[in-house]
Amino acid sequence: MSGTSTKGLDHSVQLAHEWINELDEALGWGDKHRSYRLLSAVLQTLRDCLPVAGVAHLSAQLPLVLRGVYFEHWRPAAQHPHHWDLDRFFAAIDAFFAQDPIEDVADAVAEVFGVLENRVSEGEIEKVVGYLPAEIRALWP
Repeated sequence: MSGTSTKGLDHSVQLAHEWINELDEALGWGDKHRSYRLLSAVLQTLRDCLPVAGVAHLSAQLPLVLRGVYFEHWRPAAQHPHHWDLDRFFAAIDAFFAQDPIEDVADAVAEVFGVLENRVSEGEIEKVVGYLPAEIRALWP
């Protein structure tokens, strides 16, 4: 194990904190744990809206720690709804917040999409947005 470094992992943790801090500031929640839950919820719901190739491409641009969150509980062989609409998308997000509902889910999701817009390459964002139905696509900045 000599020569093994945790610098890459440490850097990924730092990047994840930067994403969470950016989101928490944009939301004005002052609750980084809750902002992290929102980021997780949106990433996992977005993942379930995308085809497998889209899932893989987006994951490559996430910090390692957030990539783990993104893939948590994912079952690519499972049948996901082929049609996602805004109600289904919001219901999936709301399920993460059953004990402390989000007042305005649309604004919260838009803020997460804003962080993704700032942190993921423009080309990848265009691909991801292209997979989404128009009503979900409208939440992107």
